[in-house]
Amino acid sequence: MKKKNQALEKFMQTIFLWSGLITIGFVLLITVYLIMAGLPAIREIGPADFLLGHKWASTAQQPLYGILPFITTSIYGTAGAILLGVPVGFFTAVYLAKLASPKVKTVIGTGVDLLAGIPSVVCGLAGMLVLVPAIRNFFHLSDGSSLLAAILVLAVMILPSIIKISLTSLEAVPKDYEEASMALGATPIETYFRVSVPAAKSGIVTAIVLGIGRAIGEAMAVMMVSGNAPNMPSLFQSVRFLTTAIASEMSYSSGLQREALFSIALVLFFSIMLLNLTLNSFLKRSRN
Repeated sequence: MKKKNQALEKFMQTIFLWSGLITIGFVLLITVYLIMAGLPAIREIGPADFLLGHKWASTAQQPLYGILPFITTSIYGTAGAILLGVPVGFFTAVYLAKLASPKVKTVIGTGVDLLAGIPSVVCGLAGMLVLVPAIRNFFHLSDGSSLLAAILVLAVMILPSIIKISLTSLEAVPKDYEEASMALGATPIETYFRVSVPAAKSGIVTAIVLGIGRAIGEAMAVMMVSGNAPNMPSLFQSVRFLTTAIASEMSYSSGLQREALFSIALVLFFSIMLLNLTLNSFLKRSRN
């Protein structure tokens, strides 16, 4: 029986090992493919003209391939979504974990789960039919498709990730920490924010990282509400993100235009990798 259990354990370890190796292999294959497909266009266009160029006109007689508007729009849009979504998601998670009654927690938790299951195209459609006209009418604009609409849609879309992971991290904090804090005279609110939240910091930061990844990588919903015009970012102007630039032109692209789209994908890929490495190093330093 013991030998049988050891054989089963070894077999399962082998499966887990190969699963991890296959995952790493796929990441390496994607990386190599993007580098091979994206670097030729960057060489031909020129790194400075490609990354710092202010104009994208891929179908013009004299095509231009500057992606600075896409880069800055993605940065502004993601930052705006994080500034709006993280506080709402964080405080919701604290409320659900520490203050809400079981009935309220069940109702709100179910709503969050439903929000997480809504397809991005449905979020984009709702934004296009409700949010875009509301922005147009409220601010008296000719068109409500704008960076502001994209930020609001992204802020809503990242809420489930932030709430669920933060909630799980806060619920995992040992009750002994809170009891010891209150025994020393701290109020419940002081305990939650000065003891429970710091103890769950790792999970909360992970939730924020996943929210950033969702915001940067979203294409369909953003395309439906942002106007998809290659302009430098302005809050009430139609804009185009890195993801929407790829999605909107890939179907009819060819030649250098297609290679430039793969170069955009390469820039997006390494931007996300750099962001993850930076946040992971921050987490390690904070733990030390």
